[in-house]
Amino acid sequence: MPGIRGSRSRRLTAAAGLFVLASGLAGCGSSGPGGPATLNWYNFPDDSGALQQAADRCSRQSGGRYTIKYDKLPRGADGQRQQLVRRMAAHDAGVDILGLDVTWPTEFAEAGWIREWTGTMKKQATSDTLEAAVRTATWQGHLFAAPYNSNTQLLWYRDDLVTNAPGTWTEMLGQADALAKQGKPHHVEIQGAQYEGLTVWFNTLVTSAGGSILTPDAQAPSLGPPAVLAARVMHDTATSVAADPSLPNQMEDQNRLAMESGTAAFELNYPFVYPSMRANQPELFKHLRWAPYPSVVPGRPATVTIGGIDLAVGAYGRHPDLAFEATLCLRDRENQLTNALKGGLPPSLRSLYQAAELTESYPFAADVLAALDNASVRPQTPAYQNVSIAITHTLSPPADIRPESTVADLRGQIEDALGSKGLIP
Repeated sequence: MPGIRGSRSRRLTAAAGLFVLASGLAGCGSSGPGGPATLNWYNFPDDSGALQQAADRCSRQSGGRYTIKYDKLPRGADGQRQQLVRRMAAHDAGVDILGLDVTWPTEFAEAGWIREWTGTMKKQATSDTLEAAVRTATWQGHLFAAPYNSNTQLLWYRDDLVTNAPGTWTEMLGQADALAKQGKPHHVEIQGAQYEGLTVWFNTLVTSAGGSILTPDAQAPSLGPPAVLAARVMHDTATSVAADPSLPNQMEDQNRLAMESGTAAFELNYPFVYPSMRANQPELFKHLRWAPYPSVVPGRPATVTIGGIDLAVGAYGRHPDLAFEATLCLRDRENQLTNALKGGLPPSLRSLYQAAELTESYPFAADVLAALDNASVRPQTPAYQNVSIAITHTLSPPADIRPESTVADLRGQIEDALGSKGLIP
């Protein structure tokens, strides 16, 4: 793999001083003598029970060859990544399967922390899988993870306030202004806090305007007029009556709660808001509708940033063959369906979007699939964490954005981020 092996030692040497956990982590064993191998699966904390159900099911199906132990990572994405980075930098043999945010496989592959998928295993991991999801798990033409679930944002709105869903950001802000003048709920809920959600918002707007954050080779910032237009949309939203007063501090769950409280007319968010509204606010749920993400340029469909989790096999685990097999089980059809129905997470398997079991509970399945088929991917670079931090720091708070000057500043910040090449713990 040209370009990967040569840089691994440099990156790990630079990171070595940050991590002193080797002795404590290496003791996390993977099996006992004579019994089934224990495969440690580190993934985000799931409150629905779907992930534990998948681990139990696959353990039973292994015929006693392995048991999957579901280890819950911290709740926040930054904490999840930090724990995994520290464990893998310490060559932790007790990490068999890693649940990676779709922006992490490139970084972990470059560092040599996860194993490549090849041959029959690769074929099984990509069969019937959404193309954009596969892209997130691929680095320099090689597959380093199996897409577990996917995710995308839709526009959610109340039909008792809005007759026709807006097709563009300009239309949506106009409708919010009209509702405000009538004294009705009018906020547009969007992720404006200084975290990864702000990068997702910016990336979606930039790509929807026909641009990209980085050049195709990911060696330099691209930005340009599409980025200026994206920055203007963010500024205009944050300074309009549509803006929730808490916009600079809001993440996905705060958006959900605001919509459920009845103060908002619109919400840009993931499908988990649908079962939540149904359970928590049944009266408002009767008026909850969905539509494609608003366009930035009229007539040009939005390219919403793909989300989700990719499952990777750790480079230092004692049972790699079993880990590959178990990973395929964890992301098989039955488990992805359970994850969608119980956890609210869209599948990465295309055929499930036509399955009656899913569409009965996911009436918006076709809209989700359409968005995923037209999805954008966040910049794929081993320095992604550096780039994302540069974006969120420069664009926060959104009300302070000055489109031209902010984008010019961001260009310099990204150049510096790409130049650092370092792992940020």
